[in-house]
Amino acid sequence: MYLDFFGLREKPFALTPNTAFLVRLAPYQACLNLLRVALGEGEGFVKVTGEVGTGKTLLCRALLNALGEESDHWQLAWLPNPGLTPSGLRRALAQELHLTDIERLDHHGLLAALNRRLIELAGQGKRTVLLIDEAQALPLETLEAVRLLTNLETERCKLLQVVLFGQPELDTLLERPDLRQLRQRITFSYRLQPLDAADTRRYVEERLGHAGHLGASLFDERALRRLAAASGGIPRLISILAHKALMAAYGAGSRRVRAGHVQRALRDTEGARPFLQGGFLSLGWSLASAGGLLGLVLLWPWLQDWLGRGGLLP
Repeated sequence: MYLDFFGLREKPFALTPNTAFLVRLAPYQACLNLLRVALGEGEGFVKVTGEVGTGKTLLCRALLNALGEESDHWQLAWLPNPGLTPSGLRRALAQELHLTDIERLDHHGLLAALNRRLIELAGQGKRTVLLIDEAQALPLETLEAVRLLTNLETERCKLLQVVLFGQPELDTLLERPDLRQLRQRITFSYRLQPLDAADTRRYVEERLGHAGHLGASLFDERALRRLAAASGGIPRLISILAHKALMAAYGAGSRRVRAGHVQRALRDTEGARPFLQGGFLSLGWSLASAGGLLGLVLLWPWLQDWLGRGGLLP
């Protein structure tokens, strides 16, 4: 709709987790660095948590791409669907490791086949990593099945490492007493935080640059400040609001996105901060209403006496 108007090749704020649009902000880079160090250690579980929309899936795919470029050293298994039974998880892992004829194997046969395959990969000098997205949704028995899979090891190393990506509910889940064995195996963890104002600016401008924009920023200063405040620094909300603000600017024939365009986007977006959703006008009206009500309360005794003298009150 607005691509040609703003000189863009593609949508800069699409919600699909496209790693070509990953902005190497300090928090993201720190997370990726920690993941590489943790996997290099070769031990236990790694956990990455963050609120909805903070970029966990994008980081997961970025890690998959980075390790995939070193295929001589890594064998990767990615499970984007956490709603699996223990048996379903083992079969999904077997498929990711390119095992065949797994349908005819029973529980013990499948575990034996997985063990042989992991030993074979280790013999080739490869480390096998299982990445699980939306891990907070894993059933308890499936989480336990994951832990048991990490018991597969040689005298020198673990045969399987696991990276869990999940919402903060994953931390709450792991506090359960019956999951303490798994919790103790988490050797590295990282919590993604919302972006601050400076990182929000960089996020917006670099994504616009990836989409083909050249020249001065399309968003003016007040628009960027409003965007940062209203989104709470959540990248997904930043993208939603920025996209709608570009549409509003395009509809108004404006070559720059201004605070008013962001405000229009806010009114059309669930999940944006309620303080800003109604605009500053509604805030002022609320304060005025509150002030008027307070004045009425203070003046009511005098008003009641005056109305009584005029015969308007019984």
